[in-house]
Amino acid sequence: MKKKNAANEFVRLIEILDKLRVECPWDKQQTLESLRKLTIEEVYELADAIDHEQFDDIKKELGDILLHIVFYAKIAEEQQQFDIGDVVTAINQKLIERHPHVFSDVKVNDAEDVKRNWEEIKLKNGKKRVLDGVPQALPAIIKAYRIQEKVRGVGFDWDVREQVWDKVREELKELEQVCKRNESHRRIEDEFGDLLFSIINAARLYEIDPEKSLEKTNQKFIRRFNYLEEQTLLKGKSLHDMTLDEMNKIWEQAKKFDK
Repeated sequence: MKKKNAANEFVRLIEILDKLRVECPWDKQQTLESLRKLTIEEVYELADAIDHEQFDDIKKELGDILLHIVFYAKIAEEQQQFDIGDVVTAINQKLIERHPHVFSDVKVNDAEDVKRNWEEIKLKNGKKRVLDGVPQALPAIIKAYRIQEKVRGVGFDWDVREQVWDKVREELKELEQVCKRNESHRRIEDEFGDLLFSIINAARLYEIDPEKSLEKTNQKFIRRFNYLEEQTLLKGKSLHDMTLDEMNKIWEQAKKFDK
């Protein structure tokens, strides 16, 4: 019954959007380009809801994203390119094709075997290069992580994950050297990038999401700095008038308070 109800509600969503597209001035004006930035915003709102495990918000944000998917398909249908049925058919076919260990007789031992099969299937189906599927518009941290996952799928990875720390130390040393020599801004920038890439690689090998990990630190810093600011105001002072040593004393208190 739940599947039938979901199918009925999905059809209802399509019908509602059809009506809005004809009768609502705002909906009538929307294009693929105008929706793009709004979709990105919705995805970040979903990510925030997931991070906070707020299931009511997750449900709401999923609905917003589903609306966008149907909206894109509606615009494409108007341009006689494809419709929502084509979208669903394509993903169904893709899921079956990408999971021969479920829908065929291919054998796998673990999730890593599955990922390797995915990369092989993609290359057979027209992808000329392993990294062709990494979107250029991804944020840099996520893109680095995806690049590293992709090349792992064809065997380009450390044999033992602990080996990555030699690379991290190597990149840190190179960065320190170019900074000490006061080389060009571009050269220092390059070395910073190499160091960050190696740290993201380490995070991947230890099954840490670097984006989530960094965001946790961002939130921790905000909490502690807010404490510092509040305690300073309670003393009738301004941060601008305090020395770094004075701020550090309250910062240490903030760390204890945060724990």
